[in-house]
Amino acid sequence: MNKNIKYAIGEQDFQALRKDGYLYIDKTHYIDKLLKHDGKYYFLARPRRFGKSLFLSALQYFFEGKRDLFKGLYIESINKDWQPHPVLRLDLNTGDYSELGKLESVLDITFRNWEKEYGLEVKDEELSQRFQHIIESVHEQTGMQVVILVDEYDKPLVKNLNNDERFEHYRLKLASVYSNFKSSAAHIRLVFLTGVSRFSKLSVFSDLNNLNDISFDDDFADICGVTEKELLENLQEGIENLAKEYEIEFTDALRELKENYDGYRFSRAGSEIYNPWSLLNCLSKKDIRNYWTFTGEPSIVVEALKRENSDLKEILNTRCNVNILAGLDLRSSNPLALLYQAGYLTIKDYDKRKRIYTLGIPNKEVKEGLMDELLKSYVKIKKGNVESVVFKIIDCIEEGKPKDLLSELDSFLSGIPYEMKMEDENNFQNAIYILLTLIGAKAKVEEHTSDGRIDLVIETSKYVYLLELKYDKSSKQAFAQIEDKQYARKFRKDHRTIFKIGANFSSETRSIEDPVIEVETII
Repeated sequence: MNKNIKYAIGEQDFQALRKDGYLYIDKTHYIDKLLKHDGKYYFLARPRRFGKSLFLSALQYFFEGKRDLFKGLYIESINKDWQPHPVLRLDLNTGDYSELGKLESVLDITFRNWEKEYGLEVKDEELSQRFQHIIESVHEQTGMQVVILVDEYDKPLVKNLNNDERFEHYRLKLASVYSNFKSSAAHIRLVFLTGVSRFSKLSVFSDLNNLNDISFDDDFADICGVTEKELLENLQEGIENLAKEYEIEFTDALRELKENYDGYRFSRAGSEIYNPWSLLNCLSKKDIRNYWTFTGEPSIVVEALKRENSDLKEILNTRCNVNILAGLDLRSSNPLALLYQAGYLTIKDYDKRKRIYTLGIPNKEVKEGLMDELLKSYVKIKKGNVESVVFKIIDCIEEGKPKDLLSELDSFLSGIPYEMKMEDENNFQNAIYILLTLIGAKAKVEEHTSDGRIDLVIETSKYVYLLELKYDKSSKQAFAQIEDKQYARKFRKDHRTIFKIGANFSSETRSIEDPVIEVETII
């Protein structure tokens, strides 16, 4: 076992990774699968930081015939044609695309590099025509068909979801460039594109009707990320070091990793996948915390949810068919597309008979990161940050202080801004749902809704809180419901103190009015 394991955090170049002795989890059998497929054009969608660029890099060096880099890996052990092909790799992940012309600049620089490499004349042509000239000239010069790899093909579009002018400008520009995949087909050996979003309604590939989207294929479900089998085969030492750091057993460390970073699934029968960015960061730093959610731009997702006034509890635990997931326009009024493709939702189950997917939040890291951003957006907290508000409420719960708990809830709810139309009960429910989800990771919260009302059952080792929180009704009515439905009965056998709380939130005064609290102490 390697006692000096080197984690390739942020290293996306396969050659550098292999030459510098970094850990590499062998994914080269997917290159073999790809070559056995009857096709020329492939598309793979995965969330950010999932290893798409690294796989594309491995594909590049394989087609360049650099067999020495693959020594000891699956693909090197089988009889493959290692005859080099010219590879044109276009990386669109480098630009910020915040202004018109940014995409053109990235393409011009890339094209100039290719033209210099192959000694081609730089013609003053439209970018699409230049690309066509490069593809056909490189094939003619080398005698080998060209391999084209495009990393994050949709970055300029995703970056401009909220800007109609730039979005449409970049869509048309990309469509013209990518049209060469069809018009220059005779000169192309393989096209492989990666991205976050699906393409069918973006009209970027309207002329390319044979593009094979492998994003949902069972055969390629584990092409990115880390399966539990791969984790145990390659990273056992890292898990042992984490367990030692936290002074816990190996199985407990594995459970923590699974709870925080596992849970992604990308096909009907695929394995559950660990987020590689978070997993490797955690094992390298020997510190269990949120890594992935701080590397992206959750504001795009938050704005989509707010814009459509979505029912958060419903949309974050939902069912849909494959058409909604696989053929999506990211600018659709339904934010489900964006949530799934950005990695905030994943496949949890699949009903073969009905052909319906069940979606949910992948893991604790994603849940806390998303709810943290949503809470900042839904509630304008006047004092302190999100964490301080959550921890104050948790302290009240753990210390058996129901009056202080209501005071903190009252302060929290009063922070919902007027522009969010507090008269809309949906915003009230969403704010409560966000708060409960954040608390639930630490305080064993169970929440359920009925008839537009929120029922809370909060349990600790010493206390049980039964809280009926109504909206524009009355606290007495809320308390009566606790009594009528006998919520306390199931908790009376374990000798914990029970707090029965009926409370009403008034949209007019924007506060909790005249709460009713009753304490049951079982001796």
